[in-house]
Amino acid sequence: MADKKVVSKHYHFLKGRFPDVMTAVENLGSTIRDAGPLDKKTTELIQLAVAASAQSTGSVHSHTRRALAEGASKEEIEHALLVLISTIGFPKVAAALAWVREITE
Repeated sequence: MADKKVVSKHYHFLKGRFPDVMTAVENLGSTIRDAGPLDKKTTELIQLAVAASAQSTGSVHSHTRRALAEGASKEEIEHALLVLISTIGFPKVAAALAWVREITE
């Protein structure tokens, strides 16, 4: 599943309802990721960690897919989340790991 781009129904709704806004959001994301020295895999792992701390299931799914597409291994994704335990707590990390499993298994 990692090599397939999966877009949620809600994303499609937003894209249809607010096309200019969504294009701006997409362009902003690309511009920011390309503005510095971090590679795409690293930026996806960072965004995955932030999504986990925000407890955003959809974002965890999305950034898991994107990290895999950028060459991150399942183990790297899991480790990126495990290192958050002392920062955001075990329950949030455990939930994020469950959401990652929904994509990787």
